[in-house]
Amino acid sequence: MNSAKGIMQMSSKRILLGITGGIAAYKAAELTRLLIKAGHRVEVVMTAGATHFVAPLTFQALSGNPVYTDQWDDRPANGMAHIDLSRRADAFLIAPASANTLAKLAHGQCDDLLTTLAAARTCPLIVAPAMNRQMWENPPNQRNIATLGADGVTIFGPDRGEQACGETGEGRMMEPEAIAELLHGFFRPKSLAGRRVLLTAGPTFEAIDPVRGITNISSGKMGYALARACRDAGAEVTLISGPTALPAPVGLTRIDVQSADEMQQAVLGQVGTCDTFIAVAAVADYRVKNRTEHKHKKHEGPLDIQLEENPDILRTVAALPAAPFCVGFAAESRDLLEHAERKRRDKKLPLLVANLVQTAMGADDNQVVLLDDHGAHALPAMPKQAVAEAIVDHLAALLANRLPN
Repeated sequence: MNSAKGIMQMSSKRILLGITGGIAAYKAAELTRLLIKAGHRVEVVMTAGATHFVAPLTFQALSGNPVYTDQWDDRPANGMAHIDLSRRADAFLIAPASANTLAKLAHGQCDDLLTTLAAARTCPLIVAPAMNRQMWENPPNQRNIATLGADGVTIFGPDRGEQACGETGEGRMMEPEAIAELLHGFFRPKSLAGRRVLLTAGPTFEAIDPVRGITNISSGKMGYALARACRDAGAEVTLISGPTALPAPVGLTRIDVQSADEMQQAVLGQVGTCDTFIAVAAVADYRVKNRTEHKHKKHEGPLDIQLEENPDILRTVAALPAAPFCVGFAAESRDLLEHAERKRRDKKLPLLVANLVQTAMGADDNQVVLLDDHGAHALPAMPKQAVAEAIVDHLAALLANRLPN
């Protein structure tokens, strides 16, 4: 998500945000802003080291709540900040989490307010590591990470990239937008846990010559929203994407393609490893038969474009001997339910999502009807991420009730 419009909304949560010493502490200010904008209540606790990088007043202004730095803070009525703060939180997120703090957490040390809060908490603990690449790769640090994972601590990141020390490698704290996105998914039911989902999204581009082509107005937003929703529901997700300007969702595999033929080859190369296939991409029905090697010039006269039919990727997958559970999309300009149900029955799909192109393609919101063997289920108009989550809830229910082959 690159803008305020992209911030995911969910039911308000109480987030306890821990900040440790490191240059990445400046990112925690933006993270606080994003969490507040998403509707959460944020309380901040800082280590002494963190206050050398960003002043507590910054987080007080952003969160609208007092900032805690001292385990002897007498503001809580019972004088027990380490009990009160964590017990009223839905999640304790430490971002950035330094190597020193990770070591303390892994070994149960409680020598400041933040580590004492972690030991006394009753809510889930999430850490977003941030450190130099050599510190990240240091064997003791890797042992600490493994210990925290085994203890049920959720680990966000780290990323690979340029670091404040001038080096490049793994250890960089995830960007605030990515952490906010993963935190949204953290609270979603894991109804697709253990599932492997293959999903297509975006338009395809059929070249006429090296600079021209046939495409459509699909933005990829619905497909990317569904990829995130499947990931948040616990699935292992592979996203095959046509050309789009959208950033790759974190925590999944993205394969970029251009044409319908490239998309089909990528799908067929991956479909054997998945149990669910969701065809969201707006695949061009036709490709250019007489594509030219060089750019067509005006003086050569009008283009004479000859078309031939593209493969039907969804039909091909649905007809496989060991086909995965297939979900299709129908974008129609009129007679929505009639055309969509005909498509579902023709391709023998257990679930099809129908929407109108006039309101869906390129928009941030969508209104869909889910068609399955039990009938039509209309959803209200919602942001596409909310629509995607509703589709996943319906899909998970169908999968749970599906008889084994």
